[in-house]
Amino acid sequence: MSEFEKITTGMGEECGVFGAYDMDGGDVAPSIYYGLFALQHRGQESCGIAVTDTYGERKIHSRKGLGLVNEVFDEESLQNLTGNLGVGHVRYSTAGGSRAENAMPLVINYVKGVLAIAHNGNLTNAIELRHELEYTGAIFQTTIDSEVIAYHIARERLNVKKAEDAVKNAMKKIKGAYALVVTSPRKMIGARDPFGLKPLCIGKRDNTYFLASESCAISAVGGEFVRDVEPGEIVSFTKHGIKSDMSMAISPKKQARCIFEYIYFARTDSTIDNVNVYHSRILAGNALAESYPVEADLVVGVPDSGLVAAKGYSEKSGIPYGMAFHKNSYVGRTFIKPKQSQRESSVKIKLNVIEEVVRGKRIVMVDDSIVRGTTCANIIKMLKKAGAKEVHVRISSPPFLYPCYFGTDVPSNEQLIAHSHTTEEIREMIGADSLGYMEIEKLKDMVGDLGYCDACFTGDYPMEVPGKDISLAFE
Repeated sequence: MSEFEKITTGMGEECGVFGAYDMDGGDVAPSIYYGLFALQHRGQESCGIAVTDTYGERKIHSRKGLGLVNEVFDEESLQNLTGNLGVGHVRYSTAGGSRAENAMPLVINYVKGVLAIAHNGNLTNAIELRHELEYTGAIFQTTIDSEVIAYHIARERLNVKKAEDAVKNAMKKIKGAYALVVTSPRKMIGARDPFGLKPLCIGKRDNTYFLASESCAISAVGGEFVRDVEPGEIVSFTKHGIKSDMSMAISPKKQARCIFEYIYFARTDSTIDNVNVYHSRILAGNALAESYPVEADLVVGVPDSGLVAAKGYSEKSGIPYGMAFHKNSYVGRTFIKPKQSQRESSVKIKLNVIEEVVRGKRIVMVDDSIVRGTTCANIIKMLKKAGAKEVHVRISSPPFLYPCYFGTDVPSNEQLIAHSHTTEEIREMIGADSLGYMEIEKLKDMVGDLGYCDACFTGDYPMEVPGKDISLAFE
């Protein structure tokens, strides 16, 4: 999501991690570049790549900066990143501000060598852990919670023989959501929080192994999807093969994957924990058609995240599916940041209604969420101005009522329209002819037997949470 989209919708997303280890000694930076490109939807604020040569000196070459992957890297910079083991990251700031020093991967030089770390997620006990480290002499260079993880791994490494044991000991202290990719001089390590809140998977191409936030990134580099990293699993890759440690795992009944990965965050062509994202969104649309039928002429989706759910609504209802919007794909993060008063014109630059499609028709408009309500109201206004007779809104998630502490930038309660208004009040405010949200009990249809977190809708958090916004605690 671009800064533009964050401002106009109120929703920010997560981050993307990608690791690569070529056992034959080839350079991995180009693969990491293309892997990050495929994960660009998970973060458009900053990015970085750090590589090392497992056959050479214990040195890491890295480059990172603010901007999109193709803005930070060019052919020359990739050629300078020589090494057969590396990690990359795309970032959207959920904890810590938007500044160059907060870009990842973090590279740490310490007595045992060098570590590079990329992290997707948010810690819930980062404040306590950071204060504890500061009082024992730690000096922090960033305002992100990922540096707390890096410090703990480095410290634990002094007490154990293997880097993966240091990761495990750090996991015993950190709480919250995380998918980690860590590289030491001769090893690539992946770790996923015990609840499985953040996704992480393994891929392979010839003799190169990959770790990625989503399977679409493995496909992008010509790799073959191997499997997901299990919640609570630590997986390590060395020249001797792959090892798995499940000692941090919890009961599957307690696992709590972020349901919003399936509703919105993940790319449509990804599969997470054996659930295909496209299929889950089709099922969401089916559920909306069952819960909120309406007489209409056309079902349309708001690009991009509403399109597949709209297809599902159409299939179940028998109402034809159409494309009512043209999306300008070239509105990137460099677009001038609009103020609240400028949101309407901003949406028009992003989306344009195709009048011929909607004129004189009763429209069912499907989208993934309503956060503040401003964008939805503007799109409905655009549809009606283009001649739509009626606009019936269907949302493939329940109403947002509670903040997220695990790495999704759901605004505070005061900014959530559903927190202080009924569905009927929201319908009036956005100008819709009818409004239906996904029913909470139907979320499980999207993911089958998987345990998931729906705390932003229910307030039922899978673990103890801070009770206040800690995203900028270190600023």
